[in-house]
Amino acid sequence: MKKKLPIALYLLFSCALAWAQDGKATYEFEEVTHNFGNISEAGGLISHDFVFTNTGDAPLVVSSVRASCGCTTPRWSKEPIPPGEKGSITAQYNPLNRPGTFKKSITVTTNASTPTKVLYIQGIVQPKPKTPEDDYPTAMGGLRLKYRSLNMAKVLTNEPVTKSFDVYNDSDEPIVFSANTLTPDHIDIKVQPKELLPNQKGSILLTYDAKARKSLGFSSDRVTLFTNEAEDSIKQLTVMATIEEYFPPMDEEELAQAPRLKLANTTYDFGTINEGKLVKTDFTFTNTGKSPLNIRETKANCGCTVSSPDKDTLAPGESSHITVTFNSKGRRGRQQKMVTIFSNDPKTPTQQIVIKGLVKAGTESE
Repeated sequence: MKKKLPIALYLLFSCALAWAQDGKATYEFEEVTHNFGNISEAGGLISHDFVFTNTGDAPLVVSSVRASCGCTTPRWSKEPIPPGEKGSITAQYNPLNRPGTFKKSITVTTNASTPTKVLYIQGIVQPKPKTPEDDYPTAMGGLRLKYRSLNMAKVLTNEPVTKSFDVYNDSDEPIVFSANTLTPDHIDIKVQPKELLPNQKGSILLTYDAKARKSLGFSSDRVTLFTNEAEDSIKQLTVMATIEEYFPPMDEEELAQAPRLKLANTTYDFGTINEGKLVKTDFTFTNTGKSPLNIRETKANCGCTVSSPDKDTLAPGESSHITVTFNSKGRRGRQQKMVTIFSNDPKTPTQQIVIKGLVKAGTESE
């Protein structure tokens, strides 16, 4: 069923068409920039009306209004504006999670002789006061931390490193930390102060001995703290670190005598692999330096890849291979895996090789 336009609206559009054939629409805004000044992030939506006047001799139709970002929501007069009449564009801005200075544009498109005009809103959003939940979003019983993981970032093997992590008592009772902790041998952990009063901030002091870890690259360990809380007294945290071997400073002459690890190629594409197939490839490497090269460790970025060097110590000029095996069982689609090689090459102690392929549905017998 066709809907009939109301008579008044039909007449308005008819007039607009007739006027549009004889005249042109022009319009002027009372202002093109509005400064909200200082506003509160927690104050909610703000809005401003940009008022304009049809200064032409034909009805003005606003066809679209586009904001420069999703944080600004425009609304506008949808009906044709007769000559001499006023209309408005309403700009709304949401300051939540947007502290600081802002300036946003609003593009207005009409049937006027100058069809496009740009409006601007600007201001400064004053950040809302932060709560303990904002600063320490991870809750563990009455305690709050920034993260459940304690990231030591890069650590070297020459000496232990100590890093501090904030902890906050968000309960109504004092929280006392036990001197007993469960940690691996290369990690020592203490909390200061041992008794945290309500609304008090303390520090977890974590000392990490990378040499004692006896591993290179990314590592992850579990540590456990104990408190006097009636519930949730056991706090299990993850300690992460990226371990790199320490090399003492060398002059140019010493570097010239050092070992060098040179890979013949760093990428291999298996092409299409039937799911369930075990595929292998070899990467050749050479010691192009003047001292013995030692492969400290090889580490894959997933359990589906296994690498093993044929020989871990190479004389100058000697070559060897690293065999990389990819198990496609349980995997589908495009795959890309990485193996990191750690050596005593002081210039490039960490190098990476990449295998990739497309795993399609299949069986091991195919």
